[in-house]
Amino acid sequence: MKWQVTSITCLAALVATGCTGSANEDLRQWMAEQQRVVRPRVDSISEPKQYAPLPYAAAGETEPFNKDKLTQALRREAGIGEGSALIEAERRRRKEPLEGFPLDTMTMVGSIIKDGNRVALVRVNNLLHQVRVNAYLGQNFGKVVEVSENAVKLREIVQDATGDWVEQASSLELQESSK
Repeated sequence: MKWQVTSITCLAALVATGCTGSANEDLRQWMAEQQRVVRPRVDSISEPKQYAPLPYAAAGETEPFNKDKLTQALRREAGIGEGSALIEAERRRRKEPLEGFPLDTMTMVGSIIKDGNRVALVRVNNLLHQVRVNAYLGQNFGKVVEVSENAVKLREIVQDATGDWVEQASSLELQESSK
């Protein structure tokens, strides 16, 4: 057992001395020669560009840190917006079936006169619905204010850029058949 430990130690010493031979000396000479011959190329840094400040172009718009904008946000959270009366009445009433569909998925295909009043024929999901004045359409609280021969005019309630609820006019036009 003692002779095995001794032979392993001698073998390790021979391997360590073999690594420090001429191969490393050749490498050192080559590195020294490369350092003398090759010079690093350093590009000069360009001059810094002159700073030109830009004017504030949104002077007429509401500033992002304006106290009025903060006041509007706090009012919205508290439910005291200028248009909150518009939306509160709409939220309290029972929803009609056509309010579950976006307005752009509806197609007006015609109109008829029923009981002396014009009624629009609106197709949604391949089902035909009769729409009268004061009915509701679309997901923006759209109330029908007029039904004509070729259009349904709506009054929708949407949020503007400041978050207030405002009324907006929109319409659903008659779509001609492509047969």
